[in-house]
Amino acid sequence: MGSLDYVSLGADRAGIVSIRPIVPSSDIVQQLPGTEYLMVSVRYLAGSLLEEIQASTELFDLEFETSVASGDDRIRRPVLDADGRIVGFFSWVPEEPAYELITETAPVIAFGILAAALAVSILLRRLKRTSTKLEATEAKASYLAFHDPLTGIPNRALFEDRLDQALANMRRTGSMVALHYIDLDRFKHINDTLGHPAGDELIRTASKRLAALVDEVDTVARLGGDEFAIIQFQPHDVAAAEGLSQRVVESLSAPVPIAGVEALVGASVGVIVTADASADAADLMRQADIALYQAKDNGRGRYQLFAGEMDEAVKERHLLEIELRAALATGTGLALVYQPIFSSTDGSLSGVEALVRWNHPTRGLLAPNVFITLAEERGLIDQLGLWVLRSACLFVATSDLPWVAVNVSPMQFRSERFAQSVLTVLRETGISPHRLQIEITEGLLLQNSPVIQTILTELRASGIRIALDDFGTGYSSISYLRNHGIDKLKIDQSFTALLGKDPQIESIIKSIVDLGRSMNMVVTAEGVETPMQKSLLINIGCDELQGYLLSKPVPPEQLSSRKSLSFA
Repeated sequence: MGSLDYVSLGADRAGIVSIRPIVPSSDIVQQLPGTEYLMVSVRYLAGSLLEEIQASTELFDLEFETSVASGDDRIRRPVLDADGRIVGFFSWVPEEPAYELITETAPVIAFGILAAALAVSILLRRLKRTSTKLEATEAKASYLAFHDPLTGIPNRALFEDRLDQALANMRRTGSMVALHYIDLDRFKHINDTLGHPAGDELIRTASKRLAALVDEVDTVARLGGDEFAIIQFQPHDVAAAEGLSQRVVESLSAPVPIAGVEALVGASVGVIVTADASADAADLMRQADIALYQAKDNGRGRYQLFAGEMDEAVKERHLLEIELRAALATGTGLALVYQPIFSSTDGSLSGVEALVRWNHPTRGLLAPNVFITLAEERGLIDQLGLWVLRSACLFVATSDLPWVAVNVSPMQFRSERFAQSVLTVLRETGISPHRLQIEITEGLLLQNSPVIQTILTELRASGIRIALDDFGTGYSSISYLRNHGIDKLKIDQSFTALLGKDPQIESIIKSIVDLGRSMNMVVTAEGVETPMQKSLLINIGCDELQGYLLSKPVPPEQLSSRKSLSFA
């Protein structure tokens, strides 16, 4: 009932006009048609009405216009009345999704860009720091690759490179090159007695003294251990090179204050001087090494200039090494002799000491120190030591001898499995561990190595006894004897030889005997060669005696039975 229409209200205005009759709400009141009151409502197409329409239609910036404007980007739609006439136009701004998206997300994007910029800045700073650290690490790695970490001087790698450069310079200029090989004479003794920190300090002091002797163009390098080298560029003549070698000897012979004592070290130097364009680095190093060993053989604390005939001595030593390897592989020429050790109380045979001999096919019987030292130098001592141990155990297994003592080189203790290898030999030869004694030197104890202590503990736990050979010539203390567990002290023959000549020696030997008894150790005197020595040692209280007076080392066939052996 009534009507609703869009109506133009003039003056550029329009509205929605509603006309509705007012009629009774019940039939009680009669209302004749045409006599009704009318309710006229008008809402202008503006203000709040447009806002309602905009809210319901989600149109942006909705407006009502009575005419069409041109030149803008608004969308317009005509508003028609009931008769189809245009009353005006609705216009609005069209949607722009990208623009709206940008507008809506602009704060987030701005924050993201700021955060990304901050992250990139932080990353760049970290990359810079990392790059700086990497460069420093690379520089340090490069330095350590070519320098000795203890002394800071060039190591073997840089030394070899500098030697090649020196030789190249020699060939180009026709000048000379001198190569000095240097070895500290008593480094091992100081390292063993005063400890590794003292040894390290000695190495640092030696490197500083050597660096102070050379010119800026020369190179001082540490090749390893207590071995150094100097590359002398363009010495004027051989005398100039010898002069530097002599200054090295004099500088390193001066006392070195270490650990509260003045240590006397000394050095041996081997030097080669050449202007031969055909010489190469390997030849020079070999020749300097030969000269160095010659200096040591001549008494140490001196230098030796390489001479051509030294090559022959090296070749001889190399040939001897080859022949020793062959002897160990086949057993040919190697043999054991046994020196009896007697009880001082009744003169009966207590046991024997096994001593190795090498009857060379062309050189005859070689002194043990010649080939044993060679075995230690050339890495053959483990093989030689195992051969001696096995041979001694096989012999004892077939005899009624109480026990056999076998000397062991300190170098054999470098292997953590040494104790197991000894026990394996005992099992394979079938002798009891109580029939084996291992003789070691004081220098081994002075290393104060946990590995050595563990090995000795394992050997003693199995029943093998440990004897300390040449006691009194080193620097071992009571604490070393207690910590390492020693069963026997063997007094060095140098003390025995002075009995009756030096009045203090008898007191010294008695002190050793008393020390042994207080620590439940057997005491054996070595080098007994006269009846007077024998009598004095018995009176002092030595438990066992050994020496040429009682018996020289004898072949095994003379020891098949112990019954015929005594000095009583």
